[in-house]
Amino acid sequence: MKKLWIAAWLAGACAASQAAPQTFSIDPTHSFARYEIAHMGLSIQSGTFTRVSGTVMVDMAQHTGNVDVSIDTDSLQTFYAARDKHLKSEAFFNVVKFPTMTYKADKLVFDGDRLTQIQGSLTLLGISRPVNLEVTRYNSGMNPMSNKAEYGANATAHIKRSDFGMLAYIPTIADDVDIDLTIEAIRQ
Repeated sequence: MKKLWIAAWLAGACAASQAAPQTFSIDPTHSFARYEIAHMGLSIQSGTFTRVSGTVMVDMAQHTGNVDVSIDTDSLQTFYAARDKHLKSEAFFNVVKFPTMTYKADKLVFDGDRLTQIQGSLTLLGISRPVNLEVTRYNSGMNPMSNKAEYGANATAHIKRSDFGMLAYIPTIADDVDIDLTIEAIRQ
């Protein structure tokens, strides 16, 4: 009987700990932001921001949470140095004046226990606009290497760069931009 009581108590304690709001730090070694944009109607070009940081708070019992992501604009890589330099100039990301872009959200949308959308605001070039991320993959579990709880998510969005004041070479370089965000976050 004593063993049964201890097992029931442990199960209740584990469930209670999972039901409480949990804060996670974004793992910069497994997180990045990427974009795709049409170039001269010929091809789709892409770039990757390799330095992403921030926090994610999730309350699975209440299906609530928030996201605070910071992206280092100078970490942009397109794998062609001259293009990287041009994209970091005042004509595009203006990394000297705007060293970061941010995504902040305080509404998470769930279908059952599956996260489907993050509703927030993207700030780019000092301009903030509502942007909803559609979650294409969402998972949680214990990292066997660190023995810590982690969440992972992949999400996409579609924006117009002109909404953020980035007007260079439209329409030769498209106004429409597809964004992909890959995040892994470790419980604090």
